[in-house]
Amino acid sequence: MISKRSFVILGRWEAVSLLILLCIAMPLKYALGYPTAVRVVGAAHGVLFLGYVGAALLIAREGKWGWGKLARCLVASCLPCGTFVFERELRCDA
Repeated sequence: MISKRSFVILGRWEAVSLLILLCIAMPLKYALGYPTAVRVVGAAHGVLFLGYVGAALLIAREGKWGWGKLARCLVASCLPCGTFVFERELRCDA
């Protein structure tokens, strides 16, 4: 069981990790030849992403979400800042 608050916090961390990966780690790798940044941040983002997807499946089942809402949640997790947008939808439902 996961609370909506925990899910929102996990979503925020996932979004921030993706932004760090795209805006800091990737430029460090390709512009400055520092690939370690992508390995470290990429691994952290991967763990957060998988945690977010797993938590989304759990909270969708507990909250009796429809397929459309679950799909919006999962698509949001793949877009930079997408989980922030989905968080707003969750707040409107409360």
